[in-house]
Amino acid sequence: MKVSGILRVKGNTLFTVTPDEPLARAVDIMAEKDIGSLVVMEHGELVGMLTFREVIQSIVKNGGTLGTTQVRSSMDDHPLTCTTETEIDEVRRMMLERHARYMPVMDKKMLMGVISFYDVAKFVVESQSFENKMLKAYIHDWPADESDGKSEPNLP
Repeated sequence: MKVSGILRVKGNTLFTVTPDEPLARAVDIMAEKDIGSLVVMEHGELVGMLTFREVIQSIVKNGGTLGTTQVRSSMDDHPLTCTTETEIDEVRRMMLERHARYMPVMDKKMLMGVISFYDVAKFVVESQSFENKMLKAYIHDWPADESDGKSEPNLP
């Protein structure tokens, strides 16, 4: 299972800001779109991620207000990234190690999308559910052993 499977289901809507925008504007966008992260782009390239975690840290640092803070001073300027070919198990491990809730998906320098820990968990659960149904169907349709009438395989 690869990241491309998540993006195929999730779609490719992206919300971005520039590093020089006011943090208050970024928070407005996050609230308006009901999203937990924004990709920070400059000159067509990923330069950071802004999540509610960085926003809260900035508010605390500024004595409870956003003030005139710019996105640049709050964003994670070294976000964890993956590619469409990254295996889901590797993404889970990376996100858990870094406590990352959002991860940009890159194809060289091109941003392909952003996946969340929720997206990964949902994809894994749905994949396991499908596999479970297939296994149950296979077991249910197991041919009976003609010699004794039991529904068990003939093992050597």
